[in-house]
Amino acid sequence: MLSRFAALFVPRLAGALALLLVTLPAQAQTAGEPAAKGGSERPRVGLVLSGGGARGFAHVGVLKALEAARVPVDVIVGTSMGAIVGGLYASGMTADDLEREILAVNWGDLFDRREPRQLLSQRRKEEDFELSPVLMLGFRDGQFVLPSGAVSTRSLEMLLRRYTLSTRHLANFDGLPTPFRAVATDMETGKAVVMDHGDLAAALRASMSVPGVFSPLAVDGRILGDGGLVNNLPVDVARRMGADVVIAVNIGTPLAGRETLGSVVGITTQMVNILTEQNVQASIATLKPQDLLLAPPLGQLTSGDFGRAPELVKIGNEYALTVKEALARFAVDAPSYQRWAAAREAQALANTGRIGAVASVKFEGVNEQRAARLATTMDTSEGQRLDVPKLEGDLQRLAAMGDYERVDYSLVRRSDGAEDLTVQLRENAWGPNYLRVGLDLRTDFQGQGAFNLRISHNRHWLNDSGAEWRNRVQLGETVGLYSEIYQPLTLHSDRFVAAYADANLRKVELFSPEGDALALVQRQSLRVGADIGWPMGLLGNVGDMRVGVVAAQRRVTPELLASSIPAGSTTSLKWRELGVRGAVIADQLDYANFPSSGYRAEGEVVFGRRSFDGASSSPFTSFEGTATAVKSWGVHTFNFGARLAKTSQIPLGAIDEYSLGGFQQLSGYRVGQVAGNYLVFGRLTYYQRLPWSVGVARALFVGGSLEAGNAWTSRRDISFGDLRAGSSLFVGADTGIGPLYLSIVSAPRGYTGLYLFLGRP
Repeated sequence: MLSRFAALFVPRLAGALALLLVTLPAQAQTAGEPAAKGGSERPRVGLVLSGGGARGFAHVGVLKALEAARVPVDVIVGTSMGAIVGGLYASGMTADDLEREILAVNWGDLFDRREPRQLLSQRRKEEDFELSPVLMLGFRDGQFVLPSGAVSTRSLEMLLRRYTLSTRHLANFDGLPTPFRAVATDMETGKAVVMDHGDLAAALRASMSVPGVFSPLAVDGRILGDGGLVNNLPVDVARRMGADVVIAVNIGTPLAGRETLGSVVGITTQMVNILTEQNVQASIATLKPQDLLLAPPLGQLTSGDFGRAPELVKIGNEYALTVKEALARFAVDAPSYQRWAAAREAQALANTGRIGAVASVKFEGVNEQRAARLATTMDTSEGQRLDVPKLEGDLQRLAAMGDYERVDYSLVRRSDGAEDLTVQLRENAWGPNYLRVGLDLRTDFQGQGAFNLRISHNRHWLNDSGAEWRNRVQLGETVGLYSEIYQPLTLHSDRFVAAYADANLRKVELFSPEGDALALVQRQSLRVGADIGWPMGLLGNVGDMRVGVVAAQRRVTPELLASSIPAGSTTSLKWRELGVRGAVIADQLDYANFPSSGYRAEGEVVFGRRSFDGASSSPFTSFEGTATAVKSWGVHTFNFGARLAKTSQIPLGAIDEYSLGGFQQLSGYRVGQVAGNYLVFGRLTYYQRLPWSVGVARALFVGGSLEAGNAWTSRRDISFGDLRAGSSLFVGADTGIGPLYLSIVSAPRGYTGLYLFLGRP
């Protein structure tokens, strides 16, 4: 790198002295005002910033060094991340502003496909406990469709919109404090597109549409992708803008070694890098002796290392400071630089103006009926003074619905200072039918285990009032089918009605109070019901309450019986239930698996009558409640869980799902080994997130649990002195198909052994 630098930028002594004389200005140039060529006027400086993903944070460090060296920049051109950094700097932000904002962003969550879990409707949250939120594909127009980008850019677009709000009324990018151009690729023609006007936030986002990672963006009728494919270091664009000398900063990802070429992903990445590197070298070849090429030594840091922003900024700054003598060729004296900086600041203030009241609100990308429904979810309305944080909250809630791959807005200032607000939506190209796949797998390595495959189908927006149809099929230890129709009642009401059916067939082991296996039975169950409900929180993002009627038919057929079972117990048992039901659920966990904060509580009570074949009906009641509370201190997380349940007395074999046993449900006992009509359970789990990162999991964890509980057949048997204990030590991972645990489990009255669990404990 040093040899390249010397060859390009250390001319003979006479040439250097002559250039230094040229760069000393007689007077400072106003920001955005062309500098005259020749005479005593300083040359017009063009800054060119290349793409490179997260490596582009090094550009911020270089900008800090340019400011420290008093180098005035007259025009800026950028590609991909270079366009984002360069565009924000051109809009009036200083290098310190950029560093502060970049370091304040949680880059680990910025590209999540969906919004923070706490903002989701309760329907979306419940899906997390049924199937993985990661493995999703759509079904549209008779074919399966994958999401168009590996990650979401909604949060990035919102960030860019906020930072560039002051530029919304400019006719072109020459009106910025520093004239600017962004380079993108026309994905239909393969030609470079130089964006010099329009929506600055959209231009920056389009320039960074990395193929296969970020979905391309439609701008002015063209589908635009990452500019690095055709011109990653756009020196030629800076010259066309009138730059006399160019400072080019190349932070592109170098070609990978042979060891990475053994996979399709590795080869695809290398192909993109080859295309990029070829056009970068072509641009470098056009540099002249009076230009300057900077290439910060970023080593093994990759384009995906967004979490290492501080390190990248530091490397860029330290490198640029080492070449301060070269930067001195472009520097001006302190008074001239102050006048240049003041002119930039004045232009930025002039662009900002005052944000007026909202004159109108309209939706783009949806029909009028759906727009009317969505408008009821927004706090921002006509006549209010525009509150940008409130508006961003509105759009974040719209994004949390999960139906739109793009949620953005634009403002148009009227002559009276009022603003016309347009909410820009683009429906998911892979919707409105969504399919997800999940697995449950458990084994104690002693011959006891189970496997379940789950497939769900969700159909959103059956009608313009927001109806949904949810279906779930389960195959394996349990064969099940679930279907629910959800229908909001009115346009301006949060109330809803829902009708559902739940059928399943499973094999269940029954145990004696002492824990001995008594029987293996086949249990069939069909439950249907209808509810009226009320969401808690805007868009139901806290939870919901339901009241309804429920009917059930259940059948238990013995298959294997212990010799101690009386002969009269070998017949099938069949019964029906009819009752009224009340249910409430509140969920504010940040993650369904290995949460670090929040709570979840749910409860259900049923009053009704139960009738057995050949017998008159009798009243029954049942209640079940569970609660989870999670709190973290640094890397240490404590998760407390509790469960209470009660049902009316029924014969052995007809006991419903009030049982304990299995991993973290009394670890060290077999599934269903502790069962009864009355149940009490508590669990304290500790886990710590490990510093290692693997591509197939959100995070890795290590921890353990202490558990206590029991179940009793009748009320008179209940004794808290009879509580059973269980414990576990585990390593776990939040994978793309569900939580994975490898654990040592132990119970004083159970067993000690190894346990593998994938799915929901």
